Amino acid sequence: MTKNRLFSNSDYVNYLKAICSLSRLFTESNIPYLYYRVAENIFCKAFGAENLSRDNLAYDARVGEIGIGVKTFIDKGTNPEKITEFNVFSNQLRRLNGNDLAVKLAELRNERIDFANRTYGIKSAVYHCIARKEKSLRIFETDYDLIDIPNIKKTKSREASILFEDGKNEYSFNFSKTTLFKKFYTPRNALIVDIEILNDPLALVLQLFNQQITKLLKRKIKGVNFVILPLYSLRESKIGHKVVSAKSGLNQWNAGGRPRDTGEVYIPVPKTIHNKFPRFFPSRETPFNLHLPTSEVLNAKLCQENSKALMTNPNNALSDWLLRKVLKLKDGELLTYERLRLLGIDSVRITKINDQNFKIDFTKINSFDDFVEDKDETEEIYYDFR
Repeated sequence: MTKNRLFSNSDYVNYLKAICSLSRLFTESNIPYLYYRVAENIFCKAFGAENLSRDNLAYDARVGEIGIGVKTFIDKGTNPEKITEFNVFSNQLRRLNGNDLAVKLAELRNERIDFANRTYGIKSAVYHCIARKEKSLRIFETDYDLIDIPNIKKTKSREASILFEDGKNEYSFNFSKTTLFKKFYTPRNALIVDIEILNDPLALVLQLFNQQITKLLKRKIKGVNFVILPLYSLRESKIGHKVVSAKSGLNQWNAGGRPRDTGEVYIPVPKTIHNKFPRFFPSRETPFNLHLPTSEVLNAKLCQENSKALMTNPNNALSDWLLRKVLKLKDGELLTYERLRLLGIDSVRITKINDQNFKIDFTKINSFDDFVEDKDETEEIYYDFR
């Protein structure tokens, strides 16, 4: 991938030069400062990529059927960098050691990648790396591989970590952080970008502010721009023990009372969503377009008493995508919370494009719990580079 320089153009280089020139705002070092979220936003702006970083899945961005992991780090030649966290599996992982632990980590990592591939229709993937050295950047791409489980070798256990290889890459796992790292090597033919760091960046920032740069800020307001919906049952779940209902929601097909098709499902819309944000969704039985992460569009609407169900027409369009294609469940197989937990998700974010168009994305575990807390009415403030 490095030889092809799949993602490199003059606009991209200029964006990086501009933002890195402001490094004195954050550090006195001559190594350019580049916050990872800013690197992701710049990448997406320069290459027209879809920003996936907030979805907390395997990729930070997507260009067509290519998944991209964007990495920025201080260049030390050999760079162990975090590629995923397994907090929800910390107790289980602590009971394993040696090759058994390495294999389990590989299985969890590979399943996260496969899940993201199914979700976004990814056919190939690449890591895009920005390695930072004194007054310069090294930009290169390297393969985004599944861990080759049959070839795991050179497993070495330490008190606080474990190291292993698979013949292509070197990995390490830190027990205290429950984090898997991968070594990235900066190649000799990386694209070198010289950076001029401004001595007084505040003067430039003040000038831009006076030119109304604050208009570039876009506020994402919960209940106006987006809501979070749980994929599990609030009624049946308890603190510390979440449950996907066996006879409603995404397992509605399993309910009694009448013969049902295995594609009969819905995403629960809790009453608290309607109470807090009554104007977010169209009224009951009013059709709208639901845009999937793959860019496919389904016909959807709110149904049932109290508009408690987000369904599609035909109903099995939702189950074909969510249960069959993405979650890989067979006809007649119940969705469990453990399956969601394995993938690191338990909710979806519904983003309002306009009154007739909404977008659905997966969100990390506990996203709905965080969303319904009244600490802050905004999700985040970020620069909109679009």
